[in-house]
Amino acid sequence: MNVNPILSDIRNKKLKPIYLLHGEEPYFIDLISDAIENNVLDDAQKGFDQTILYGKDADIVTMVNAAKRYPMLSDYQVIIVKEAQDLKWKQGEELLQQYVEHVTPSTILVLNYKYGKFDKRKKLYKLIEKVGEVVESSKLYEDKIGAWINGYVKDKGWNIHPQAAAMMAEYLGTDLSKISNELDKLMLNVPKTQEIGAMDIERNIGISKDFNVFELNTALAKRNALKAYQIVDYFAANPKNNPLVVVLGAMGGYFTKILKYHYLTDKSSAAKELGIHPFFLKEYELAARNYNRRKTFDIINCLKNADLCSKGMNVGSNTSTEDVLREMVFKILN
Repeated sequence: MNVNPILSDIRNKKLKPIYLLHGEEPYFIDLISDAIENNVLDDAQKGFDQTILYGKDADIVTMVNAAKRYPMLSDYQVIIVKEAQDLKWKQGEELLQQYVEHVTPSTILVLNYKYGKFDKRKKLYKLIEKVGEVVESSKLYEDKIGAWINGYVKDKGWNIHPQAAAMMAEYLGTDLSKISNELDKLMLNVPKTQEIGAMDIERNIGISKDFNVFELNTALAKRNALKAYQIVDYFAANPKNNPLVVVLGAMGGYFTKILKYHYLTDKSSAAKELGIHPFFLKEYELAARNYNRRKTFDIINCLKNADLCSKGMNVGSNTSTEDVLREMVFKILN
């Protein structure tokens, strides 16, 4: 989601009297809330005109009474309610509705409602939409993380190689706060004039540029058995850095995209349809040539069985990481 226009308005003091920030992705909620906290008032004004409340400890009556006050040293009073989902809404929702109908123009009230969606059917929601800013912060799907990483880095003035972005996406998952922290560390150590590459990821984050699930998928796409088994041996020797559930999940996503490629009627838009960077399209085309539809179905089934085996659900099977991975790679290549 693009929150840059909202952040720009905040920096330029184009403010709304109330912000309802809700949804399952806390990163965007924190991003907007922090922008208000850091940009509206200076340090001297914050001591008089900024109030931070927490949902578990506050109540709506206290919050509304605070919102009705006028600022002492600045043009605005800022009230930020963190973890607003923990407020006892039933005990004061009507009072908050009355406040929203007659807001104090000099108050900026920010409601950080995390890990869930505010009920859009409520009258309060519709009132806030009319007079304030409502932002629904949704989780990004796994296939969107690489593009988000690329956009985050570009916004900061750096460039990142698609392979490096894919490595981070595979290993850091969909936790945007964690990813942004790692990217910030990277940008402290890589000059703007230099593209962030796989070696930078290995040096600063600890993800091996040669032995990772991204490279395993590539080796299998090329039917490079030697490389695939080398990576499997590395995973078995470093299980904490390469959890089997993460490896199998990433491989499942990869071969699912290969299967989807087989069923595309218009291959000219394959990169967009698969949710991948165009840089990787040739690899997917090669994989599709090496594994026909039937074989790709078999591979996905093999990965499901490997997952069950790793959890001890196949009676009589050997469940060590090395055995599961080696058997799986053998079945894929044969």
